[in-house]
Amino acid sequence: MTPLGPPSGRTTPLSTQALTHGRTLHRFRAGCLSRISHPGANVKNPSPIPTAAGRQPLLGHLLPLLRDPLRFLARLPERGDLVRVRLGPLQALVVCDPGLTSHVLRDERTFDKGGPLSDRLREVTGNGLATCPHAEHRRQRRLIQPAFHPARFPGYAQAITARAAETTESWQDGQVLDVVAEMQGLTARITVDTLFSTTTSPDLLTQTLGDVNAILNAMPVRMMTPPPLDRLPTRSNRRYHRAQARLTRTLFRLVTERRATGTDHGDLLSMLLTARDTDSGPAEEMLSDAEIIDQVVTFFLGGADTSAAALAWALHLLGQHPEIEARLHAEADAVLGGRPATHADLPRLELAGRILTETLRLWPPGWVVTRTCTTDTQLGPHAVSAGTSIVYSPYLLHRRADLFPDPDRFDPDRWTPENPHPPRREAFIPFGVGARKCIGDRFSTTMTVLALATIAARWQLRHLPGARVRPARGIALNPSGLRMHAISRSATGTAVLPNGKQEES
Repeated sequence: MTPLGPPSGRTTPLSTQALTHGRTLHRFRAGCLSRISHPGANVKNPSPIPTAAGRQPLLGHLLPLLRDPLRFLARLPERGDLVRVRLGPLQALVVCDPGLTSHVLRDERTFDKGGPLSDRLREVTGNGLATCPHAEHRRQRRLIQPAFHPARFPGYAQAITARAAETTESWQDGQVLDVVAEMQGLTARITVDTLFSTTTSPDLLTQTLGDVNAILNAMPVRMMTPPPLDRLPTRSNRRYHRAQARLTRTLFRLVTERRATGTDHGDLLSMLLTARDTDSGPAEEMLSDAEIIDQVVTFFLGGADTSAAALAWALHLLGQHPEIEARLHAEADAVLGGRPATHADLPRLELAGRILTETLRLWPPGWVVTRTCTTDTQLGPHAVSAGTSIVYSPYLLHRRADLFPDPDRFDPDRWTPENPHPPRREAFIPFGVGARKCIGDRFSTTMTVLALATIAARWQLRHLPGARVRPARGIALNPSGLRMHAISRSATGTAVLPNGKQEES
């Protein structure tokens, strides 16, 4: 995929400039948050690893993590570049420095996929590309990469444009929108269209989206729930397992039906079914049905939920900053003239790209990620032992004042090429870096930029009086309580109509 910045190290926004460059359930391992009781790698005079503030007897840091995990994470750099966090007798190391984070992400052999979050995600995605171990990643990536070749994006963009137009045309002037639900519905339909390119019934789409949300919403608590408590027949556990089983059955049926037809529909599923790895042995040259289902689940979770979160936060931030919203409307009017945004428009939607980039800085959907250390090693001046759980957080890095001046301020212009002090490339990691950087970063960027511009061409969204929007606790960072009035721009006298003419009030 296209790197986040050019070789010079300047970080560019997720903008149109960058766009033009099986089902085996893995049980939660009790040792995924490991004790660190031996010295680790042979490091001379290793520096001690400080413990996060607020530790309580027996519970460790469980209460502050449950109460306000973002605030807890944002304060960890005050303790050091690597900080110990405890959950009862278990513990993990949180990386707080951009250089050390980059080291963890680029050395995927030493810091392999694992830890509490990755292990819980494997319950759903199996050995999909996002969660498979290092030993399997290269083969999977080679097989899947053709589905994300730049030549395929104009076709994907057609589905994005059609669904964005359909969604925005369904809104009524003055309607109160549940913004997260609207964006999840939009991105889910786009993901289904690009995965399957076949008509999916509204009922099946609603069911699938509900199952995905039930799984994602259960993850934070399950991540901190050791066996056998995660198998108790509680209401939340029953809901989680029911959603997981139903989602797997739905996708298995879709995959087996498509394989039986043998027809290439030009979509992501067809690419997965026909992909061959000539560098592997004959037995491994194709993805198995189980592997394909793992990839489909991975793409659906990543394509629908995280992109919806980014769009919802962007609309929230624009509602808080009308002056930036007005500039976006001007760009949409000049480029689109009231019509939906298309792939050909991407190079001119520069502000829309910067708005999404800044949104991903402030509210990265994948706000916390875990890895596991596979061997005794050194991380900076610290000794780290094999089996240690490593945590890194894009949210933590993106809110450091030394990396992003005035870090809580929404400022899309910090990503302009003219900025004399551009953000450090290694400090901005919404899609990760290295060999395991998100394979769908360009797809997500295309989807969110086109959708945001299409919305801006026709609508203003305004917060309800007294509404309180807060980040929801989940795998993806969604804005909870975000309900907004949809105001047709044709009623304000500022919109450009679909025929390209100005309407005056």
